Formats: sequence, C-alpha cells, structure tokens
Amino acid sequence: MSDDRYGNDVLAGFRHRQSITPPTPVPAEIDLVLEDAASGFVGAIVRIDRAFVELEDRRGTKRTFPRDADLLLDGERIRLTAPVSRRGTARTASGSFAVANARACVASPSRILVEGRHDAELVERIWGADLRVEGVVVEYLQGVDLLEGVLRDFHPARDRRVGVLVDHLVVGSKESRIADAVARGPFGAHVRVVGHPFVDIWQAVKPQRLGLAEWPVIAREIEWKHGVCEALGWPNADQTDIAHAWQRILSRVESFADLESALLGSVEQLIDFVTIPE
Repeated sequence: MSDDRYGNDVLAGFRHRQSITPPTPVPAEIDLVLEDAASGFVGAIVRIDRAFVELEDRRGTKRTFPRDADLLLDGERIRLTAPVSRRGTARTASGSFAVANARACVASPSRILVEGRHDAELVERIWGADLRVEGVVVEYLQGVDLLEGVLRDFHPARDRRVGVLVDHLVVGSKESRIADAVARGPFGAHVRVVGHPFVDIWQAVKPQRLGLAEWPVIAREIEWKHGVCEALGWPNADQTDIAHAWQRILSRVESFADLESALLGSVEQLIDFVTIPE
C-alpha cells in the first residue's frame, strides 16, 4: 500500500466555527467600573455624553472612550447603551443613594470638627445631604492648636464621639504630634483624628478642575493661600480676595469625583466613626 499523504480530503470533518457571541448591552451608569480591552485601562464612569464615556481609575487618572469601544464588565464584553432613567436612585454629591424627601434629623450628640471655614464648606458641598440624614453637625476649630481645649469642653464619650479632619497630617508635623497626644489622652477612645497630606484644603480639589496640571509649589515662608493666588494671577491683597478665590475654586466642585482620594477616604472614615454604633 502506498502512503498517500494527500489522499484524504483535508476538509473532511470541518465544522463551521461558532460565531462570536455578541457583546451584552449594558446601560451606561455613573460609577460603573469598566475595562478598555485594547489598553487595559480600568476605571469607573464619571461622565456620560451621547458618544463618549469618561472613566477614572483609582489614581484619579481620567480617559475618554467612545461608547462603542470594546469594553469589558467583569471580564465580559459589553456594548454600552443609553443611560436608563431611574426614579428613586438619585445620587448625592458624595455618590451615596439620595433619600427621597428626607428631612434633616435632630442633631446627634456626636460631631465632626474641621480646621476652618473652607474645610466646612467643602464637606457640606459633598457630604451635606448625607450628614443631614444622619443628624451629624460639622463645626470648625479655627486651627488644630485649639483641639485639645475643645475636646476638654466637649467631653467626648461613647455616645458623644468626635471625628476630626486635619490638614497636612503627615509624619513629623505639628498636626501629627497633636493627633498622637489626643489618641493617648483621656478621650482617645472616643475621638478619631484623620487627615490628608495637603498643606491646605484647597489642594484637595483636583487641579485639573481649574485647568491646572498641578497646584503651584509655594515657598514655606510665604502664606500658602496668598502664594497660590499670586502664582495664578488672582487678586490676593486681603482676606476678601482670598474668599473670592476660594469661591472660585469651590464653584468647580460638583461631586466626589472632583476631589482627591486622600480627602474622600478620610471624610468617609469620620462619618462612619460618628454614625456607626460601637
């Protein structure tokens, strides 16, 4: 018998390849976490328009993709469709589900303290609706140097907890020494001091919201807010100018997506501390 290597039909037993499963249609929705199959970029949807979606990753990097891009949801190919209007699932500026027709609760004994008026206004802008539902009042210290005296007067206890948000809470700073002293003090079990690494709460607003690549670097001997205003060409002769500058910055903040993650985590931690029973 001859060995005819070409005697058989090479197409014998051929089966048509099964057609590729079409992507699953999924309505575009803020906070939906997706992966771009081409680049591997993973982020949550922070903006939706007719043809594009903007994703933001955990580092705050944002990228825009066409709605018909090859996107993955939990590893599965999807096709983004128009957002679905959902009554009763509105979100607050902090990203929480809004409580319809909610009235502010009677203030609880616990408090959140922040260093200054600008801090309080920023917290109110993003978390105000959530805090009113919980009945949590935000007060400002006018400086972390006053914290220990305020705590003595307030006398924190198990049912009167205090959360404190501190600027520039970094290792070796004056703020960190005060926080350590409070933790070791008589009210330490009922007080939680957290902070962010920024010199001032202004820096917690993403500079891109103001058209900046980054916040200006200001020499230590220059008062930071005045230095920033001068570097940006904004009036800074007196406190009125500083107040106008802050309102200019605050007007660019619409939701949690406009703030740096270092601040978001700290404030959420404080809200949990003063609202979740021990």
